[in-house]
Formats: sequence, C-alpha cells, structure tokens
Amino acid sequence: MTGHGHVVARLLRMVQRQNRGPRWGTARVDGPSMLPTLCPGDLLLLRYGARPRPGAVVVARFGGGVVVVKRAVERRTRFDGSPGWWLRGDATDEEAAAAGAVGPVVDSRRRGPVADEEVLAVATARLWPRPRRLVRRAPRAPE
Repeated sequence: MTGHGHVVARLLRMVQRQNRGPRWGTARVDGPSMLPTLCPGDLLLLRYGARPRPGAVVVARFGGGVVVVKRAVERRTRFDGSPGWWLRGDATDEEAAAAGAVGPVVDSRRRGPVADEEVLAVATARLWPRPRRLVRRAPRAPE
C-alpha cells in the first residue's frame, strides 16, 4: 500500500492491537464549526472512554441530545456545581457562516460547560480524506 491507504492500514492495525480498554469507533464531521482543522465529511477515529485533555478534539453531547465535535478548552464548573468541560469550535461564527453555516456555532459559549459523562469520545485521527493523527493544540482563548 502507498499513500493514504498505508496510513489508514497502520491506524487500523493499531486499533486491532487494543485487546482491552477503551472502545474504538468512527464519526463523520457535519458542519463547518471545526474549520480549518476538520472539514464537513471528514471521517474521525474515536476512542470512547478516553480521558480528554485541554486541546483535544472530542465528541460530546449537549443538553437536548445534540452530538457535536469540538475542542476541549478547559475544565469549568457547571451550573449545578459539578465539574465539566468548556468546548469550542475552531471556527469563529464569521468563518463558519462564510463556509455555509446557518446561525452561530453551537458550543459552550451558548450551551455552557458539558458534564464529564457527556464527553463521549476523544478523536485520535482523521481517517478520510487525508489520514493523519490529530494532535492536541492550544485552543482559542475561552470566553
């Protein structure tokens, strides 16, 4: 194998070697809120049960059941006093609108911190269309 197929095969072998521990899965990005890091249609490799760290890309559930792909910015106290994660899209509202989004980016600026148990998975790699590992990076300053 050459090119992207080789990278995907290596990532899949890495997952197959995991005999225990967290479960693995995939998710497809829907919407422009993570531009330029991730584009609509990107296929992500997820590690369920992994503990997020600041700067990681995660899949989480906001109240009302909305499942999103966002960047974990920092730990914050939720309205009920419990700990949670402040999540942000990489794109600004203006960048997302320019890419076709209708309305503002849905993240913690509008929904508040997300409970730990609602952070469902950590994205470890993009499998398609350009396979690569996702590295943690410093998110934009929280608001």
